[in-house]
Amino acid sequence: MELGVYSFGDVADGSAASARRRLDELLDEIAIADKVGLDVFGVGEHHRPDYTVSAPAVVLAAAAARTRRIRLTSAVTVLSSDDPVRVFQQFATLDLLSGGRAEIMVGRGSFIESFPLFGYDLDDYDALFAEKLDLLLRLRAAERVSWAGRHRAALEDQAVYPRPLQAPLPVWVAVGGTPQSVLRAGTLGLPMALAIIGGAPERFVPLVEHYREAGRRSGHANLPLSINSHAFVADTAAEARDTFFPAYAAVMRRIGRERGWPPITRQQFEAACAPQGHLLVGSPDEVIAKILFEHRLFGHTRFLAQVVGPVPHAAVLRSVELLGTVVAPAVRAALGGAQQPTLGTG
Repeated sequence: MELGVYSFGDVADGSAASARRRLDELLDEIAIADKVGLDVFGVGEHHRPDYTVSAPAVVLAAAAARTRRIRLTSAVTVLSSDDPVRVFQQFATLDLLSGGRAEIMVGRGSFIESFPLFGYDLDDYDALFAEKLDLLLRLRAAERVSWAGRHRAALEDQAVYPRPLQAPLPVWVAVGGTPQSVLRAGTLGLPMALAIIGGAPERFVPLVEHYREAGRRSGHANLPLSINSHAFVADTAAEARDTFFPAYAAVMRRIGRERGWPPITRQQFEAACAPQGHLLVGSPDEVIAKILFEHRLFGHTRFLAQVVGPVPHAAVLRSVELLGTVVAPAVRAALGGAQQPTLGTG
C-alpha cells in the first residue's frame, strides 16, 4: 500500500502574511514527507480565504525542487471550472520538473466558489466535469487532438505541449460518495480516490463494490483505489486528540454554518476516533490498526491522510514524521503478503 498526506493549506485568516507563512510551512511538510519515505503528497484547490492554495500545480512545482522521490498530486483539481488543456500542460510541466512524479486528481469540487469566479453555471455542474474529463483523457492519450463539446471551444488537429515523462500521466478521479461519480470512474478504468470524511466506513463498501463492478464490466480489472480521510498522529492518543480537535472543530463548525449542519461536539469527535469511526486520529498504533481495519473493508492500494484546519506547524511535522517512520512501515509489513494492483496508473 502507498501512504501519503494531502492538504489544502488551511489558514486562520486570508491575509497575505498568513498565506505566505502557510505556504512556507506546507513546503516544509512536503519535504519532511519525502525524507521519511511517504509515497504521495497532495495539494488541493480552493478559492476561499481560509485556504492558501488555489493553484496546486504552482505549489507542487515548488515542492518538486525540494524533493527527490515522493509523488506529487493535486487533491483535487476542480476540473469542472478549469481548462483541460491548461491543466494538462501544467501537470506535464510538473512531471518534467519532478522527473516523472506528477499526478492529477480531478473532481467536481466540494465548494462552489470557482464556478462564478470563472464564469460557469452551476446548473452544468456534472456536464462540465464529464465533458472536460473526456478532453483531458484525449490530451494525455495523443499529441494531436481533434475534439468538440458544448462548454469549450473545439480543437481541430491541435498539438498540445509539453508532453510528460510518464505515459500515461496518471489521472485519478476523486469522489465523495456519489454513485454516478463512482460508476464513471470504474467505467473509464480510472483510479478512484474515495473521501471518507463522515459516517461509518462500512457504509462506503457498496460504493467500492459498485466501482469495481463497473470496471470489470468495462474490461478494467484490479483498479487502484485510494481512501482519503481526516487523520492526525501524535506520540499518544490524548496528545493527538487534544491537538487536533480545536482546529478540526473550527473547520467543521464553519462549514456546518454554511450547510445547515449542527456544530460538532467533543463527544461526537471522540466517537469518530473510536476503532471503527471515520477519523484516524490517535497514537501510531491506533492509526495503524484503523488503516488495516479499513483495508479489510476496501482492499485499497493507497491511503492519504488529510490534516484539517490550522493545526500548529510543529505538530503537523511530527504527525508526518510518525506516518512515515512508524505507521507506513508497519502497514506495509502487515500487508506485505497481499498482492496489490499497479499503482499510479489510469
